[in-house]
Amino acid sequence: MSDISRAFGGGRKALIGYLTVGYPDIETTLKAAVVLERAGCDIIELGVPFSDPIGDGPVIQAASFRALQNGVTPADCIETAAELRRRGLNAPLVFMGYYNPVLSYGIEPFCRDSAAAGVSGLIMPDLPPDESGDLDAAAVKHGIDLIYLLAPTSTAARVALIAEKARGFIYLTSVAGVTGARDGVPEYLPDFVAKIRRQASLPLAVGFGVSTAEQAAAIGCYADGVIIGSKLLRLIEEDPSLASLEEFTAGVRTALDGTG
Repeated sequence: MSDISRAFGGGRKALIGYLTVGYPDIETTLKAAVVLERAGCDIIELGVPFSDPIGDGPVIQAASFRALQNGVTPADCIETAAELRRRGLNAPLVFMGYYNPVLSYGIEPFCRDSAAAGVSGLIMPDLPPDESGDLDAAAVKHGIDLIYLLAPTSTAARVALIAEKARGFIYLTSVAGVTGARDGVPEYLPDFVAKIRRQASLPLAVGFGVSTAEQAAAIGCYADGVIIGSKLLRLIEEDPSLASLEEFTAGVRTALDGTG
């Protein structure tokens, strides 16, 4: 069992927080990751900035653009992960990004260097599982979980394939769309999670649209974890002291703990 899978253990609902590396700058990313862990995040996703983040909504797109303006590269993201380990962060780290920067860096070197920096997982929204052989092989070699996404529109064949190939956890998108805060939890979501659970043994975490403690608590009643991204980036923009980020994250942690 990987350290990502272990983050879901003991009946605790996993809270996964997303940060774009380099937004608004790398030092803020480093400080925010420490705040998220202290406030109760079990896993931290580090977004690798990319010019065409097709799976992301306007908030993460803007954050990625700002990071690219700052000159942030995949190598900087790897160094950020390494620095977080040097600062004592213990939570599993997962890179979330797109395949082009990985290809540019080199598949084998990217996995090797990410693992050496303390990264435990990779999420590539634009890499379908039936085309992921090269990255999957390199990830396995270096002890990294390649985490796949499923949407409510995923076919039975795609669900079966990902249930077979996935490691760490399966990322369930609450909608067939892009990331971004939304007003409520879709009525079909419990049935969607239940359908995947019948076919997959890994933990199931839900993302895309979670922005309140109430939504997180509702999802925690039937999923194994909740992923929050856009809301966290907005809080960082609104309050650079990160006090609001910590208060919100701690509130979500409390709400999730009430669903166990």
